[in-house]
Amino acid sequence: MAEIRVFPLSCAVQSYAWGKMGLESEVAKLLASSDPLVQIQPNQPYAELWMGTHPRGDAIIRDNRIPQKTLGQWIADNPACLGVKVKDAFQGHLPFLFKVLSVNTALSIQAHPNKELAAKLHAQFPEHYPDANHKPEMAIALTPFEGLCGFRPVEEIVSFLQNVPELRALIGEVAAEQLERSGSDDPRGVSAALRVCFTRLMKSEKKFFVDQLNMLVKRISQEAAEGKDTSGSNGDLLLRLHSQYPGDIGCFTIYFLNLVRLEPGEAMFLGANEPHAYLHGDCVECMACSDNTVRAGLTPKFIDVLTLCEMLNYTPAPSSSKIFPAVQSQLDPSIYLYDPPVPDFAIMKIEIPSSIKLYLVSAVDSASILLVIQGTAVGTSTAAASEMTLRRGSVLFISANESISLHLSSPDGMLLFRACCLL
Repeated sequence: MAEIRVFPLSCAVQSYAWGKMGLESEVAKLLASSDPLVQIQPNQPYAELWMGTHPRGDAIIRDNRIPQKTLGQWIADNPACLGVKVKDAFQGHLPFLFKVLSVNTALSIQAHPNKELAAKLHAQFPEHYPDANHKPEMAIALTPFEGLCGFRPVEEIVSFLQNVPELRALIGEVAAEQLERSGSDDPRGVSAALRVCFTRLMKSEKKFFVDQLNMLVKRISQEAAEGKDTSGSNGDLLLRLHSQYPGDIGCFTIYFLNLVRLEPGEAMFLGANEPHAYLHGDCVECMACSDNTVRAGLTPKFIDVLTLCEMLNYTPAPSSSKIFPAVQSQLDPSIYLYDPPVPDFAIMKIEIPSSIKLYLVSAVDSASILLVIQGTAVGTSTAAASEMTLRRGSVLFISANESISLHLSSPDGMLLFRACCLL
């Protein structure tokens, strides 16, 4: 029998508290449609679906002719499946973790270190920083998606400093004036002033910032009750985050960070040292294999304010600049490629129109993971032992240089996402 190099996966679900509940969650919906035997619990959060070889969620191989139980074990025994370049560049490991996220309440204010800082943090604090790798990430919206990402243009921050006295009190007059005076002709001066302001905020005394936050929430609640416009104080978002994380310093970061709204198919790329927090919605996400996260608010987990304030990229930019463009393939108009400026991963969105009944998922020189979001098909491949039924929520592992023919059976075409490594 020919060696099987394309096979379906059963993937791990993480039920973090911030996830959407039951069938509200895209993760749960994908799970339920891919496996009719799964019982979805209505009062359990279904936060993340992990498609990859991470030790805390190594995908299970759904083909009983394959002796290895998990994808991680199979790749360790068959490293050539990664493709020659990927195998050599990443020491025989799959270099990415592919995910679906369903976000109901905000994730922590966080950033991920570059490789140099990751190595240092891992050596000093291995209990908090478990590996020495960087963790760039890309999120592509499946439903309308909101997140905080990167520092706002200075004029927006200055406007909040002038409209939100509680914020100004925490930062202090000297730092606030320094930012107000910093000119756009001196970007290093702007970044330095921004660093001072943000660091002063994040290092505020707990009692002082809780008092200021309570005053702010009370004031905005009263203004909202009177029908006043609270947008000058970013009122709606403040009240929402405060209801999720009362008394948390992270509530004040909305005055520094861009609110980015993505429509389905739009993406944001989060490079090293970029402050961010996902707020609400469903997305596919791909990242380098790492667990290194430096947190500073909107979380009950370990926070490391000093490291975060030191490492951040303090370059202000408008929220529109955070949307990462997809490029339509010249060879195949069904493919849109999201290719970030890191070697570890890229994502293809494959939208097959209803007029096409036979579609070839073409070979690439990298192992890849294919996720079905919409549509049904029967997949055949010379590298698969038998036909594979693909439906919403199906996940396939495709070895390097293997292709799959899809015989579409759904009237509305298909929507697929494919994560790979394009060196």
